[in-house]
Amino acid sequence: MSIKEKLIIIGAGGHGKVCADIAKLCGYENISFLDDNTEGFFGGYEIIGKVLDYKEHLQDSCFFVAIGNGEIRRKFFETLEKDGAEIVSLIHPFTSIAEDVQIGKGSAVMAGAVINSGTVIGKGAIINTCASVDHDCALGDYVHVAVGTHVCGTVSIGKNVWVGAGSTVINNMSICGDCFIGAGAVVVKDIDVPGKYVGVPAKKMV
Repeated sequence: MSIKEKLIIIGAGGHGKVCADIAKLCGYENISFLDDNTEGFFGGYEIIGKVLDYKEHLQDSCFFVAIGNGEIRRKFFETLEKDGAEIVSLIHPFTSIAEDVQIGKGSAVMAGAVINSGTVIGKGAIINTCASVDHDCALGDYVHVAVGTHVCGTVSIGKNVWVGAGSTVINNMSICGDCFIGAGAVVVKDIDVPGKYVGVPAKKMV
């Protein structure tokens, strides 16, 4: 947990609501949102301004970017980094994470997730509800392993990859950056061309 007691979550949407719940379970008591499209309260937490208002809170708050879209999440993340904001990770207490796993700042690990030994996860990543990442995997910045997805052992996934809900990546595979793996897809061959991949086995959409 951050040394700062106040946590500001950027993005008042469904993902943000889940992240706020994790933050509360992690011990944060002063939680609020910044969002450009919503005002008042969200999920019982106050929306204290627009996104760019973060500049007013740099000294007394830490931040979490709760935006599901990887590219938009990256832009906000990099803006906060540039201005010296303290960006925290949120890890649900009901996960199974090996002691030697490395998780970059600003990442979210949801309830029921499993991350096994030797795995390294970049910054701004999402390991969603009941997803699993097996041993010795390398996941790049802003990767999203969606709900119920299984990444087998010794898999390499590049930056800005979305691995869709219920999909499977078999062991020893490599997926290049900027890919979208559709829900329920099964990756059985290396992917070295960015794009959208769907089906069993996963194939690039034309």
